[in-house]
Amino acid sequence: MSLPADLTPATLTLLVITTFVAGLARGFSGFGAALIFMPVASALIGPRLAAPVILIIDAVTTVGLVPDAFRRADRREVAVMALGACVGVPTGVYLLTHLDPLTIRWAIIGICAALLVLLLSGWRYHGKPKPPLTVGVGLLSGLFSGASQVGGPPVIAYWLGGAIPAGIVRANIVLYFEVSTALTLLNYLWGGLFVSALVPLCLMTAPAYGLGLWGGSRLFGIASEATFRRICLSLIALAVVIGLPLLDGMLR
Repeated sequence: MSLPADLTPATLTLLVITTFVAGLARGFSGFGAALIFMPVASALIGPRLAAPVILIIDAVTTVGLVPDAFRRADRREVAVMALGACVGVPTGVYLLTHLDPLTIRWAIIGICAALLVLLLSGWRYHGKPKPPLTVGVGLLSGLFSGASQVGGPPVIAYWLGGAIPAGIVRANIVLYFEVSTALTLLNYLWGGLFVSALVPLCLMTAPAYGLGLWGGSRLFGIASEATFRRICLSLIALAVVIGLPLLDGMLR
């Protein structure tokens, strides 16, 4: 259960700081953690360790949100989207486990950058949710989640702009991602991604993530949503730049 041999104290410190910042974003906005965490963490420990780490610590620290979300959510709509994730998640995990790690890192950078543009554009789907489209969004989100844990923005853009009440939208998002997390955990287990090095990595990063979640939830009542949104998007952009393989020498 030892840490990766090339993980120096400096890179471990950067990993923990990144995890804390990712938790801040998640605690405030409900998403964005993986968009911040994955580009940097993939550069530090590789995508096949980074993806399981953020999956595990997020699953453990957010499980308390499930009961309330289950009561409030449109469970039929969540189930329809989960059908797509059942196809997308295994496909994403296959890519993560079979492609070259450097290729995966560039793909993560590209996906995060594209989703950042989507978030910056402010685009939302304003139509009524339709089952075929809902399944398609679930497939796309599941693909991104399985490969790189960045499946949030497609779901956010699809559900947030519709005519569904805000409380139900939030509950749908929380419940869907808990289902997606369960699917991903099973597929990561099947794909052999749960290795012993994850134990110390999760133990070291989980407290920082939990503290970030708490701090982010407190900031929600202090900072304006517009201000924090700008900060969050700036941090995602910074993570994309820092995580570029071309800058590896600066991170180690």
